[in-house]
Amino acid sequence: MFPEWNHLPDDLQVALAREALHRAATTIAAQAEVLADEMECGSLPDRGGPEALRLFAAVVRVGGEDELAPAGHG
Repeated sequence: MFPEWNHLPDDLQVALAREALHRAATTIAAQAEVLADEMECGSLPDRGGPEALRLFAAVVRVGGEDELAPAGHG
């Protein structure tokens, strides 16, 4: 049986949360890239979306890394 979240040591909680956020940011950025590619290929209507999605993906990748940096007390 897995221990409850609140029973895990603080450093492990922080490490798991950071990894989850990193994986979420990576997934979101990848999906934005796929959606942009689909628009460029004509599978979805293009209303200026590919450039916006690629910008969003870049912001998630770059900005997310600063957000994931340790801050305060864990």
